[in-house]
Amino acid sequence: MGILDFLLGLVIGLGLLCWQQMRQRQRLTRLLRELQTADVETSPFSATSQLALTVARQQRIQQQLQSEVQTYQSILHAAPVGYLQLDDENRLVWCNQQARSLLSMTSEMSVSTPENPRLLLELVRSYELDALVEQARNSKTLCQEDWVFYPVSQDLSQLTRQRSYMLRGYAVPMPKQHVGVFLESRQESVQLKQQLDRWASDVAHELKTPLTSIRLIAETLQTRLDQPLQGWVNRLIGESVRLSDLVQDLLDLALIDRESSQCLHLNRVNLPDLVQSAWLNLEPLSRKKQLQLRYLGPDFLPVQIDEARIYRVLMNLIDNSIKYSPPWEVIDIHISIGEAEGEGGTRGSNGVWLEVIDSGTGFAEQDLPHVFERFYRADPARSRLPTHHSGSGTWDSGTSGTTRPPDADRNHRASSGLGLSIVRQIVEAHQGIVLASNHPKTGGGWLRIWLPQEHLDLESLPANLNQANSGQANSGQANSGQANSEQANPEQANSEQANSEQANPGNLENPDRRVNAPENNGVIRGAIRG
Repeated sequence: MGILDFLLGLVIGLGLLCWQQMRQRQRLTRLLRELQTADVETSPFSATSQLALTVARQQRIQQQLQSEVQTYQSILHAAPVGYLQLDDENRLVWCNQQARSLLSMTSEMSVSTPENPRLLLELVRSYELDALVEQARNSKTLCQEDWVFYPVSQDLSQLTRQRSYMLRGYAVPMPKQHVGVFLESRQESVQLKQQLDRWASDVAHELKTPLTSIRLIAETLQTRLDQPLQGWVNRLIGESVRLSDLVQDLLDLALIDRESSQCLHLNRVNLPDLVQSAWLNLEPLSRKKQLQLRYLGPDFLPVQIDEARIYRVLMNLIDNSIKYSPPWEVIDIHISIGEAEGEGGTRGSNGVWLEVIDSGTGFAEQDLPHVFERFYRADPARSRLPTHHSGSGTWDSGTSGTTRPPDADRNHRASSGLGLSIVRQIVEAHQGIVLASNHPKTGGGWLRIWLPQEHLDLESLPANLNQANSGQANSGQANSGQANSEQANPEQANSEQANSEQANPGNLENPDRRVNAPENNGVIRGAIRG
């Protein structure tokens, strides 16, 4: 009986041992398959040997990866830009020495390890940096932002010595909701730009008085010279006027840069009336080329703006559209309400869009990113044509078209290359954005301005504003329908125009006079044909 019990126990023990070995082999097989090794079933080695080989191979791979990580970290440490890596909870994983310097982090502050991570907000007090990281994480795309960084020091003796400076950040989305941020200082370029602007302003101040003296002397000699010499004096006066305008543009830019948005005189203005006033002021130039204004928008839209500066914006845009539109064409101005586009606006905020579309040949694609730069010209080798000479020429940053037509007004002053720069400075002072492109239908220059209006009451606006907004989306159909209507009834259009001029004869005598826009289902056709 004892022998049978012993044999039964031995069988049970051997069975348990075999079951445990089979289970262990299955676990090893599953582990090897997870490590993506060779086929376990066909390998001549046992599972234990394969596991040992796999562990050794994984250790070699880990060492190689650690070596690569150290190499990349060494490169980032030596890079002239700062780098931050943040996890999904905005905790600092790693940063280089340049990032510590740019963000004024001491060695004690920037110690952050996976075992003891620290929030970025504990180390750097920058709302713009946090917003940039969240934007890249949510959009899954590369994001860029410029901002002024104000360093904070725990040492009270250093508070008076610390200066704010410009930073530019590039946020790159990474796996597992991590975000990498590259930082670079823009303070040197900002200081260089300020020095150039200050130099241009100082030169403009110095040139203003002698140019005025030259012009007065030339005008005095104009009446005392013989007729054959009158042309030379006229050329001298024309060039002195052009240089005086250039000097005044430089002074205006310096004034806008200095005051920025702090000295804006904001008041409530009806924007369509301001458009009408600017057009009537430039109407003598449009009559010489038989141009017509076609307005699409509300008759009444009160906005909070600096009236004088926005009037300057409208004058520059309409003047350029007149200059670079062929004769007998139409200049379109659209006003609507919508959200901001591009890089400079605040998403989700209400504002007013103002669009000016000319009938020229448009911008060259390679020149579109530079049209708002000062003195930018599409053809740098081209010398400026004198004002009395007619030629094809090329456009510059003071224009919204490209080629000046040969039959353009010869007495129209030459562009200084500062028109769109002034427009951009004024719009940015209003916290708005300005965009330049070519209109997809007309092919001409298409300049769009967005001005934020935080307290815009949509319910109090007239009902035809919604019609104007919907009409703008189908502006091509509306424009073509209007053109067909004028072509089908030219006599009626001319009679309406004659009645309009007869009813308002003072418009030509006093171009600064504001006139009430006619009601035509939200479309104002304040055009005057010569």
